[in-house]
Amino acid sequence: MNKLSIILKGIIKENPTFVLVLGMCPTLGTTTSAENGFGMGVATMAVLIMSNFVISLIKNLIPDKVRIPAFIVVIASFVTIIQMLMEAYVPSLYASLGVFIPLIVVNCIILGRAEAFASKNGPLDSILDGVGIGLGFTLSLTVIGAVRELLGSGSIFGFSFGIADYMPLVFVLAPGAFLVLGYLMALFNKFAKK
Repeated sequence: MNKLSIILKGIIKENPTFVLVLGMCPTLGTTTSAENGFGMGVATMAVLIMSNFVISLIKNLIPDKVRIPAFIVVIASFVTIIQMLMEAYVPSLYASLGVFIPLIVVNCIILGRAEAFASKNGPLDSILDGVGIGLGFTLSLTVIGAVRELLGSGSIFGFSFGIADYMPLVFVLAPGAFLVLGYLMALFNKFAKK
């Protein structure tokens, strides 16, 4: 398989948010702003890349009966590292993402890629798969967050357009997350099919 196609597949054909519809809890819960969406996406991508790499290296050493628990231990180790780094270097983002950072451990995107790809492929391809799926997740969360932030508070990445008084607050609340996700999912799939 072409190395570039592994990355592009994760961004377009197997986009975790818009095509596979995985990771909906952090997608709906953290995308109140573009910054939060981007931060959650990057944290998830870092865990995905590192866990895919390690799992592809140790896949032959793990007995089948304990494969999933072993994957979870690897993933949890990297989530702990990312959590500590975020708390130390970006405390405001860490505080705004809250409980969603530790929940990366049970994110179905990461465990699914460990089972479906990293446990069956070599280290380089597994890293590239992590990059592709991670970029797809990061881009989709950032776009959802940007649209919600723009429509709900009249700003993007904290830059205000001075129209906050005219924007409906519903878009930064839970119902807005469902509306924006639904419309963006429909648009993505309409253009991705072409």
